[in-house]
Amino acid sequence: MRKKGVSTILVALALVAALAGGFLLGRSGDRAGHEPTATAGATTQYTCGMHPFIIQDEPGLCPICGMNLTPLKAGTGGQGGERQVTHWISPMDPSYVRDEPGQDYMGHDLVPVYADGGGSSITIDPVVTQNMGIRTEAVTRDDLSREIRTVGRIGFEESRQYTVNSKIGGWIERLHVNQTGQRVKKGEPLLEIYSPELVAAQEEYLLALRNRTELARSSFADIAAGGDRLAQAARQRLKYWDISERQIAQLEQAGKVSKTMTLYSPFNGIVSERKAFQGMNVMPGEELMQIADLSRVWVYADIYEYELPWVRQGQKVRVELPYAGDRPSLEGTIDFLYPTMEAQTRTARARIQLDNPGFDLKPDMFVNVSIAAESATDVLTIPADAVLHSGRGQHVFVALGEGRFDPRQIKTGLQGESGRTQVLEGLKEGEQVVTSAQFMLDSESKLREAIQKMTAPTPAAPAGHEGHDDDLEELFK
Repeated sequence: MRKKGVSTILVALALVAALAGGFLLGRSGDRAGHEPTATAGATTQYTCGMHPFIIQDEPGLCPICGMNLTPLKAGTGGQGGERQVTHWISPMDPSYVRDEPGQDYMGHDLVPVYADGGGSSITIDPVVTQNMGIRTEAVTRDDLSREIRTVGRIGFEESRQYTVNSKIGGWIERLHVNQTGQRVKKGEPLLEIYSPELVAAQEEYLLALRNRTELARSSFADIAAGGDRLAQAARQRLKYWDISERQIAQLEQAGKVSKTMTLYSPFNGIVSERKAFQGMNVMPGEELMQIADLSRVWVYADIYEYELPWVRQGQKVRVELPYAGDRPSLEGTIDFLYPTMEAQTRTARARIQLDNPGFDLKPDMFVNVSIAAESATDVLTIPADAVLHSGRGQHVFVALGEGRFDPRQIKTGLQGESGRTQVLEGLKEGEQVVTSAQFMLDSESKLREAIQKMTAPTPAAPAGHEGHDDDLEELFK
């Protein structure tokens, strides 16, 4: 009985020893089999063609759309061999790009950009690139032109608007012009005003004329000169009240006081506003009428902010009347650009001067305005669809070949009608820029950059060195 128990214990101990040995052997084999693979970094990863930010270590289905994952191209990290430099950029201004090393305009040394990317650069398998529908187009030199079509509003020419008022108080005895919009000619009578002050001034002038005649017979030169000065002062008083030379001459010839004073039109035009009524009491300086000359008018054209670089003072424009049909367009010139913006429409106003001999152009009428801007010749351009706009500027994705894409910050200028945009800084002629699906590349680039910063390996510390300080510096980089 005792022998049977001892043999059972020995069998159990042998079984435990066999299991422990197998476990240790499997651990050593697993470590020996996997460590070289991790060091080589040749593990194949898989991604989705519609959602490239989905990256897995094994094949399967996309968790978003359910498509089969496709393998990423292995060995694109650019860790082995000598790295190829594509261009050099400024560390403070990424849009400052040069073909050779040197310094930027601020004195900083240029840093290289490698063909294998790095940072936010990404590499995508050609199959995934095709599934994403990525298309590229070359940076070329072209001529940019633009014809700006906008709406204009006709207004009065401010320098041809006049106000009629009286410098004396009284009552309007008669209105010769009593309709708004009525045409008047220069020198045509507008209204007649009765003023007691004017009657007294005329009597004083007639009395001064009679005294001058009597004093002229005096043998004393000073007395004769005094009579003449008094007559001149009375005459000047009438002129200050806008009594014309013709009216004063009539007063001198008739020798009789006129009860009313007639106001005449100082210019040709139309009565744009009438405030005078027959029998109304008039105060000195009160506005009675407004006269506007419509033989020449202004057109106010609204220009959007992005169109302002194309507009210059002195440019020729065409103005078309919406109701004119086959009538030829009118030719005008931009004579002024207003320095302010309209807060509601975010537009600036361009003023166009037009002759209006037939009075066909009426104030507050809307017209169509076409501005043929001067073309920009031989400038570096890219398709406008290639530019990604952010709150801090513009950037594009440059195709480096073999599925590699590099985000590049640029500065843009004019935008032409052909759909191309001028590039001021950041690109060179002949480079290929992405024109479609760049929003997916943008999200993928930011994701790859964040992952690379989080998973970047820390350099091993030398043997026998306590590298706590270095570990802390790497942690907070």
